Amino acid sequence: MASHPHLLFRLNNSVFALDALAVREIIRLPELTPIEEAPGFLVGVVNLRGRILPVMDLDLRFGRAQRPYHLRDHIVVLEWQQILMGLIVHDVLDVRDIAAQEIAPKPSYGQVTERESSFIVGMAKLDQGLAMLLHLDRLLSWPDKVDAFSTQEAIPLPVQPSESAALLTYTPEETALFRERARSLRQPIETHDTEGLMPLAVVGLNHEYFAVHLAMVREFTELRELAPIPCCPPHIVGQLNLRGDLLTVVDIRSALNLSSAVTSAASKIMIVEVDDLVAGVMVNEVWDVVYLQPSRITTGPLGARSINPEHWADHLKGMAAYREKMVSILDLAKILTGGDMVVNEEV
Repeated sequence: MASHPHLLFRLNNSVFALDALAVREIIRLPELTPIEEAPGFLVGVVNLRGRILPVMDLDLRFGRAQRPYHLRDHIVVLEWQQILMGLIVHDVLDVRDIAAQEIAPKPSYGQVTERESSFIVGMAKLDQGLAMLLHLDRLLSWPDKVDAFSTQEAIPLPVQPSESAALLTYTPEETALFRERARSLRQPIETHDTEGLMPLAVVGLNHEYFAVHLAMVREFTELRELAPIPCCPPHIVGQLNLRGDLLTVVDIRSALNLSSAVTSAASKIMIVEVDDLVAGVMVNEVWDVVYLQPSRITTGPLGARSINPEHWADHLKGMAAYREKMVSILDLAKILTGGDMVVNEEV
């Protein structure tokens, strides 16, 4: 039967799915500007390259309490029936074709109001569990007089001034990142401005910033149970079953003179493709996608605190200013295919 692409994302401990054709782009959560006279679940707006994007807190839309926001949160930008809207989500998981036979009707809850159940139209049966399908028409429209949830007692938005300052838990670095993201989103993207720029995915390893050329990055996924591989060097941490494909997962920290990885719930795996090699690389955080002018990249080891200068050329392509720190641009091809970190299909 016919299938349709859906974007899968996580909110709290639940997985949701929505029509992928309605997704315009996905951005990291920036600083938001509060708006007056809006329903309480519209928690702010952001200037998205000249267009004002309203942003919805799905927790509030579902009638739950508002929670603090985090740097790792995303906004899924939707364009649906001439409506432009952003949804705050925790993690973007995947784009998956879902066939009609994989969708079951939403469960009956007994005595439940239409308002509580109208946003969910079915349950998608996936290999790793269930995903709730969102009804975009209902989610993105509401009557003129809506029973808005009060935000006067809610947790303040990221880095916005608030009389309830005690509820703000953001560090100065986090505040600067939220604000810089908003500043970057205000810049219009024009073809002649992006020509020659280097697209980079910025990730965190042991509290340092590293970047990988975006062309090498297939996707990011959650770190889940890995199958051990006997008789392998320490940097080979196991195999990942990614939708039926077995991928070798490596820890590149030893090549960068960083301490060994500490597996945690917040860890991610960056799926990369280098020539004919597809592998997973463990990272702590996924921060941003940036576009750098090559002229901003230095080719010396200045600021590369973790890397031995003798091995600098074997691991890095350069350094560049990122926020208030420096980001090291990894030469992932050399790291994964040469020296002691070699990864191949025979491990």
